[in-house]
Order: sequence, then C-alpha cells, then structure tokens
Amino acid sequence: MFKKILIANRGEIALRIQRACREMGIKAVIVYSEADREAKYVKLADEAVCIGPAASAQSYLNMPAIISAAEVTDAEAIHPGYGFLAENADFAERVEKSGFVFIGPTPEAIRTMGDKVSAKQAMIKAGVPCVPGSEGVLPEEPKEIIRIARQIGYPVIIKAAGGGGGRGMRVVHTEAALVNAVQTTRSEAAAAFGNPAVYMEKFLENPRHVEIQVLADTHRGAVWLGERDCSMQRRHQKIIEEAPAPGIPRRAIERVGERCAAACKKIGYRGAGTFEFLFEKGEFFFIEMNTRVQVEHPVTELVTGIDIVQMQIRIAAGQKLPFTQRQIEVRGHAIECRVNAEDPYKFTPSPGRITTWHMPGGPGVRVDSHVYANYCVPPNYDSMIGKIIVHADTREQALARMRTALSETVVEGIQTNIPLHSELMVDAKFVEGGTSIHYLEKWLAQRRR
Repeated sequence: MFKKILIANRGEIALRIQRACREMGIKAVIVYSEADREAKYVKLADEAVCIGPAASAQSYLNMPAIISAAEVTDAEAIHPGYGFLAENADFAERVEKSGFVFIGPTPEAIRTMGDKVSAKQAMIKAGVPCVPGSEGVLPEEPKEIIRIARQIGYPVIIKAAGGGGGRGMRVVHTEAALVNAVQTTRSEAAAAFGNPAVYMEKFLENPRHVEIQVLADTHRGAVWLGERDCSMQRRHQKIIEEAPAPGIPRRAIERVGERCAAACKKIGYRGAGTFEFLFEKGEFFFIEMNTRVQVEHPVTELVTGIDIVQMQIRIAAGQKLPFTQRQIEVRGHAIECRVNAEDPYKFTPSPGRITTWHMPGGPGVRVDSHVYANYCVPPNYDSMIGKIIVHADTREQALARMRTALSETVVEGIQTNIPLHSELMVDAKFVEGGTSIHYLEKWLAQRRR
C-alpha cells in the first residue's frame, strides 16, 4: 500500500479523498491555488503545496506544477478526483512516466473512452447496447451526411467526438437544417475541444439518464455496483441523483450491469468508472463512459456499503477486488442533492463569504463539503460547494429524510440552490419517480410564467 498520495484537485472531492487516505493510514499531500489557501482540506493536510494563482490553467491544470509537487513531497501516487485533469490521458501518461502511480485507468483506456466515437465502437464490440447512429465520425460530403440522417430517422443529434459536460451538441429536426448544424457543431468542437470531429445519433425524445458504477482490478476482476438515476438535470448538469433508479425492472438492470462488467474485462479497464445510458421505452442506450470517480458516487456507497474512493486506491496499489459480484447487495434507497453557490432559480453564481453554515444531521444523513462558516467561496471555479446525501430503507423514507435535512440546512452570506431542492422534494412527478432528463427544464420554464 502507498505511504503517501498527492491529491490533484480541490473542493469537496479533495476532502473526500483526504478522508479516505486518513482511514487507510496514508499521508495525503494537498495541492492548492492561491484562491484555496483557506480551504478546510488545506488546513487538515499532512503536507500542502501551493501550485499557482487562482486561474485553473495556472494551477489545477498545470501538469508540471502538480508533478513537481509530487516530487518534492516524495508522494508515490496521484489521485486526480473529478474534473480538471481526471480524464486527461496525457496527464495520466506524464504521471506514470515521471515514476508515480496514476490512481485511475491506463492512459490508453482514458483515450479510448474519452473519444465518444471510439468509445461507442468499443461498446458495440463488447455487446453493450448503443444509440443508433453513424458508424464513426461524419464524413465531409453533405450528401453522405443527409443519407446517414435519413437512415437513422429524425430527430437526430450532432455530437462532438471529444466533447463532454453537455457541450458540443445540437439537435436537428429537419433535413433543411442538417448540413448547417453539422458545420456549426464542427466549428464549436474545434474551438472548445481542439477536435472538430463530430458524429450523429438518433435523438431520444424523452429518455431518463441511468448510469452503472463499475470497479475493475488489474487481475481481470470486474464488478458493477448497481445503478443511479441522474435524470434531474439542467443544461446537462446533474442536480439530484438517486440509487437505485425507481421503476426499472431489476432483471433489465442486471442484464445491462453484467454487460458493463464484461466490457471492463474486454477493454482491460482498471479502477472506478461509470457507464452512462439513456433509458427509454424499456431499453438502455450507451452514451459515454466516465473514467473517474463521479460527483454522485456517495449514493452508490450508501446503498452498497462499499467505499469507492478507497477501492480506487487499493486497485491502483495492485490489490484484487475483495468481493465477488454475488457478494454485492443493494440495500435501501439513497438520494443526493448538489448544493451550489448560486441563485436557486436564475442560476447566476453567488461567490462570497459564508456568514452562517449549519448542515443537517441525524440517522442516514451524510454531508460532503469542504465549506465552513466564514469561508469565502472563490469566484474562479465550479459553483458546487457540497452535497447532502440521505439513505433510508425505502425511497419514500429517503424523500422524507431529505426534506427534513434540507429544512435543517442554514446557509447565509451567499445564495444557494437549497430552496430549489426543497421545492423539488415535494413535486408530485419527482415524488412519483421516473422523470425524464427534460423534466427539470420544463418545470423551471413553467415556474417562471
């Protein structure tokens, strides 16, 4: 086992990884930007190294600075968390070439799964169900693009091969708009991701977003840890996540879960990962794989009792998975609300000093946050400042527990989206379960009228 790990991230995930290290008796090195000097995990660190100014490009995305910090502190491994460099194959490669262990998949696996076209081709070969679409990248010839769209059937969606985070996508409903939409998406993809390649898929009108969490070791062991429903999202950004997904037959989930575990073995995957699917009319369609720990991992931890971050570290250290698929049981129901420093309905960021910070407690309540009273939320990064997660025997009880938890939460000095969560927890359609990925946007539009 490692004696010292460097955490190449910030915010609540940096604290989450730090806690996992402490429990395992591993020293944690924290890297931080000048804007994060006062963060809780910096104060709690065994060692902390400032790697640059507030701007991400000069700190959390600065590969040489992170690797230098690992060298001067004698760290053995680097955990990338999520976001920033977590799914950057070049970073994983540089980490390993510099003599450190990258706590994540191989650079090759990150490359394959990071490109949406090669990921889809790998999944088709592995027998994972995919959305009908173009075979690979779209050609330049407009007539050929029109032929492919006719074959798939409208509406279609044009996606950037190197895209992510909900960017680089355009829905097309008519043939007249197709060629122009492809050209525009190519230009946007080149500017945003440095890769102009785009592909086409059937646009599913009313799907749910359901994902499968996997763990794979370096000894050809792979398991899936149940599913999560992440359909409550705005502009492709998740707001509420839950496990298990309400109203989907168990056998259907098991079938797709088994295929995901088999796919991990087939592509030689290692570490934690998530297969993301659109689910519509009883069918699963693969959209992408996240080759890292996800923001919503706590709901899976609470229903399975498995510490996903510790498992990432154990796998990176060469250990075998300590359980088989048969030993994994999903118990009860868990819900996570992402707490963002923003206007709850306009979504404008609300950085600044927190004057009061009172988080909920009680049985089955977990709060993952790096924030405290008098902490100043910097304007330089993502607006998420924490997560409130609850676990109970049934979904109904979990909803009641979350309502109570949200009612106990007090944050003053800045705005947060807690009022939005409180409203959604009593919304009839959400309470019923099984809302589509478009539900929240429509709900917000109606609310504004």
